[in-house]
Amino acid sequence: MLNLAVFLDDSVRRYPHREALVCGHRRLTYAEVGALADRVAGLLVSRGIRPGDRVAITCPNLPEFVAVYYGILKAGAVVVPLNVLLKEREITYHLNDSGARAYFCFEGSPGLPTGESGSAAAARAPACANLFIITADPESASPIEGTETLTRALDHHAEFAAVAREATDTAVILYTSGTTGQPKGAELSHANMVLNALTANQLFDSTPAECDTHLVALPLFHSFGQSINMNAAFSVGAKMVLMPRFEAGAALEMMAREGVTVFAGVPTMYWGLLGARGSSGAKDLRLAISGGAALPVEIHTRFEERFGVRIHEGYGLSETSPLAIFSPPGQDPRPGSIGLPVWGIEVELVDEQWNPVGGTGEIAIRGHNVMKGYFARPEATAEVVRDGWFRTGDLARRDADGFYYIVDRAKDMIVRSGFNVYPREVEEVLMSHEAVSLAAVVGVAHDSRGEEIKAFVIREGTARITEAELIAWSREQLASYKYPRLVEFVDSLPMTATGKILKRELRS
Repeated sequence: MLNLAVFLDDSVRRYPHREALVCGHRRLTYAEVGALADRVAGLLVSRGIRPGDRVAITCPNLPEFVAVYYGILKAGAVVVPLNVLLKEREITYHLNDSGARAYFCFEGSPGLPTGESGSAAAARAPACANLFIITADPESASPIEGTETLTRALDHHAEFAAVAREATDTAVILYTSGTTGQPKGAELSHANMVLNALTANQLFDSTPAECDTHLVALPLFHSFGQSINMNAAFSVGAKMVLMPRFEAGAALEMMAREGVTVFAGVPTMYWGLLGARGSSGAKDLRLAISGGAALPVEIHTRFEERFGVRIHEGYGLSETSPLAIFSPPGQDPRPGSIGLPVWGIEVELVDEQWNPVGGTGEIAIRGHNVMKGYFARPEATAEVVRDGWFRTGDLARRDADGFYYIVDRAKDMIVRSGFNVYPREVEEVLMSHEAVSLAAVVGVAHDSRGEEIKAFVIREGTARITEAELIAWSREQLASYKYPRLVEFVDSLPMTATGKILKRELRS
């Protein structure tokens, strides 16, 4: 028997008076978070939620997300975290696709009306009979007419003993981004999630005695933030400092004020920290973790020079809980490498027919982290899972020591005049130019060449380089079929809520 909520329950028993969550002026101990999660579980059971039922949540990085997440698990139900940027139509799809029977939704703001969108979506989801509005001020009334606030709903519920679940039962359904077709829900078991968090702590040398402080800027609705920050931290009684929205300057201030020792982020967050002014904020930082996308070598170098901490890069997906490959502890990171397979995980490079290859190939993964499958989609599952192996869609190479290096997403590869061009290689070269702060490279349709290479570039500071100058420079650095013929300077790049660059929007 196993329930992912054991991470919270165990820390409540062992460290009830330790600070668990910090968010603005709010500071909650483990005992307080545990009590709130118990009340959420009791509420769900009183409303007819049974083990295995799906319960959705839309909420930024607030204490309520954490308490509701573990409360759902304690009730024996399945957590369905939703991206806070989803619109009404998209929320409706996710509620109906998962068959969610209850939905916790943050009230939102004028610029991001999640409460209005969520309540309208819940009304169009026949199975979703329970809607609870999470308010920014826990004591305030719901701004959505006719809806019930979480605080009011919790009035009459107290202690709750976690429902026993099997290790193979589904704990969380994480929806993929849906870059091809409709989003699919990856079913992750209690064993998937528990082992992933424990594996992370083993890698990071995180123990109850270490008493780390995590700055949580990654959205908790995403697998990276859930496993590497929340579940890993709560399993050892660590403290989480929550950032509802990442802002580099504020992040540095929080690092300094709270004595942050662990920071996990995506490459664009590290790029933002390098561009922020003021205190380094990293005097206590012992561990910097990057994932979600390939980290440019230039950012590796500049971050260590400024903050005195080397970034350890890893790799994983929602379908792998997510941690699968990581820079080995006790060794210097190899810039550009995502490291070696973590404990209990096998990795292979395969071709389109699943045959192992010696050169560049698609990453396939097998082990305790691989999802059960896509919820209610056996055909889609069969396309990517075979004999326990999951094929990721990411291309990589492996060096003589077994270290893996991401080459690119298979779908992002550019085919120009019959030659394969990997955008990441071009991006790395462009970012080595002193006038380039950030670059994203995509393929755009071309009548005779099939695709042409285009770079979207953010200049460094007040740099005055022109498109023609950058194209001429890159022509000297890259083979004739690789350098970008098109350059567009921009002030910003479109990104997901997790900080990944949205290349599909750049192509449109």
